[in-house]
Parts: sequence; structure tokens; C-alpha cells
Amino acid sequence: MPSNAPALPRNTVNFELSEEQQAFAQSVRAFAHRQLAARYMQDDARGDLDSRTLGEVAAMGLTGLRIPERYGGQEADAVSTGIAAEEVAAVDFNAAYLLLIPMLVAEVLAVAANERQQSELLPAIADGSVLPCFCLTEPEHGSDAAQLRVRAQREDIGWRLSGEKTSVSLGMAAQTAIVFARTSERGARGISAFYVDLDDHRVQRSPFKDLGSRAIGRATIHFDDVQVPAERLIGVEGEGFIRCMQGFEFSRAIIGLMCLACASTALEEALEHARNRQAFGKPIGAHQGVSFPLVEAATLIKGARWVCYEALWRRDAGLPHRVEANMAKWWAPKVAVDVAHQALLTLGHAGYSEELPAGQRIRDLIGLEIGDGTAQIAKLVVARELLGRQFAP
Repeated sequence: MPSNAPALPRNTVNFELSEEQQAFAQSVRAFAHRQLAARYMQDDARGDLDSRTLGEVAAMGLTGLRIPERYGGQEADAVSTGIAAEEVAAVDFNAAYLLLIPMLVAEVLAVAANERQQSELLPAIADGSVLPCFCLTEPEHGSDAAQLRVRAQREDIGWRLSGEKTSVSLGMAAQTAIVFARTSERGARGISAFYVDLDDHRVQRSPFKDLGSRAIGRATIHFDDVQVPAERLIGVEGEGFIRCMQGFEFSRAIIGLMCLACASTALEEALEHARNRQAFGKPIGAHQGVSFPLVEAATLIKGARWVCYEALWRRDAGLPHRVEANMAKWWAPKVAVDVAHQALLTLGHAGYSEELPAGQRIRDLIGLEIGDGTAQIAKLVVARELLGRQFAP
């Protein structure tokens, strides 16, 4: 190297978790295996989460991960939040919704609510005494959320909320909701956010009979002239949609990690089966037709996982992360479904039986190929960032 050449920069890339993060992961993993493992299939058969699970998850501090410490939360960084979601979802994919949905609601409250609202609302979410849900999607508007029609009419004592929200995860069990409603005809800037008590006779809920994630109680919620106090408008009128999208940029990476963790568990089971199952005088893993698809699965999981963690790392560093979060949202669930399917095929006839959770994992994972934004919407966001809005769809 010439003597006048600039010094090479020192390597600062580090793919290891800190000692604190590793200890946290081990703690959550031990909790999940001890408390949740046996409930995954039981809850699916029954159609709701075990009544003990929310309290146990809250006692571990997992419902308040992103909530400031002064309100009883953990004030965790984004990467640590992803770690927790991974460890729970690896054991009980549906229990991880008890981290995801409160986190998403708390994220909106933390950035948009005033001090009084935060001090009133966040502690109950953090300690698990209140389970919130997130009401955005409507029967006619899912991906095109800027066209929402649920309406909040201003009146002397506050607001009157009317209309129907659908596909609400935890909608049957939640006591409160962030509800996004139209307060003017200004398109996306006519959407406002409200924190609504669901224990009201003018709120009607109907459950879905779903293919998967049956335990989370996905629901339609109808608001029939529900009175909402003025102080439950969250943030500035007309900024609800903006706050919602900011929350999604974070949650999409968490969703990716949930899916990949579930798929990793399926892959581990398939690898163990490939070691132990004999065919033609040797373990089936010795046959390329069995081992090579599992290699591909492991490779795809690793690649997608780092996209998710880069999004979270960038969030913690205060860097733009919209591209990475939306890459994670379309790619990770697809990888997870494909891996879970391959794992089932590796297990053969045993995997096709409901005695094992292989089929349930596929059913559960498909839901997050849809929820929180379809692959097409995520790709649209990325295309506009890469090409420039004027050159993209």
C-alpha cells in the first residue's frame, strides 16, 4: 500500500448481541418454554388464549417493552423488543400478539399523546391490567387506509363515533382500542386517532372463524354513536393516519421476526427428524433431496432475519428505516410460510397430522402475509423509496 494512502477504517460491524441482550433473550426463552409451550396447540383448539397468559406476559414486562419507565414500562430499545418477540413466537406464535399489539398502541400513544394522556393510559397497558387493540381496517378499506369511512363527529362534550372496523387482532378480548376515524374530508389528513373504551353497550363485536391464529380472537367491531370524551382525541386532529404509518414502520420488522422465529422452530424439528428417520439404510438427511431444501430454508431465514434487525437497529440509531421495515414485512412472512411448509413435508405423514403443530404453524403464519399490510403494499412503499415517487407505481 502506498505510504500516502489513507488508513483503512477499523471494522465496526458487529453481529453479536450484547451480554445484556443475550441474558434478556435467555430469560424470555426460559419463560416461554416454561409457561407457554404447552398452550400453543391447546389455545388453537379452544379458540382463545389461555386466561393466564396475559398476566404472565405482563409480569415479565413484555406488554410494556416500549413504554417509558416513568409509566411502568421497560423503555426497551427496538432491537431488544425484537428479541422478545422472537423468543415468545418461537414457542407460541399467537402469544406474541400480546407483545405486538400493545407495543403498536403504546408506540402511537408515546409519540402522539400528551403528558396527561400518557400518564393515564400507558401504565395500565404496561402492567397488563388493560389489553388494547388497534382499529384501522374497515370492510371496504384495508390497504387503502387513507380512505377510511368510520366517522367521528364533533359535539359539545367530545366526539360521536360511528361505523365498523374489521380484522381487529385481539378484538374479542381487548378492553380498549386506538380507533382511526375520519374527522374531515381532507383525505389522509382527515383521519384522527381516538382512544376508546370498548366496555360500552353501543360497541358490538363479532368474531371471525379463521383458518389460523384462532387464539387471538380476530373480530369486527361496530361503533353505534359511541360517545368519546374530548380528552381521548390522541394528538392533533387530522394526524392520526401519519401516526399510524410511523407505528407500522416499526411493527413490520417485529412481525417479520415473529414469523421467522416460528419458522425456525419448524425447521429445527425438521432437522431433528432428518437425523433420526431412516430410509434406504441411512438417515434421510443424508439424501440431498431432503437436506438441500432444509439448507435453503436456513439460508432464507438468516437473510430475512438480518433485514428485520437492520430495520430495528436503524430505528434505534435514529436513521431512516422505512425501506428495511417494508422489505421485512413482505419477505419474512413469505419465507416463514415456505419454510414451515417444507418442514411439514420433511416430517411426512406425521407432520400432516394434527397431533403435531406443523400444520397449525402454516395456518398461523399465513395471517401475517395479510395483516399489517400486504406484500404488495410493502413493495409499493419500497419501490417509491428506491425509484422516487414520480417513477414508481
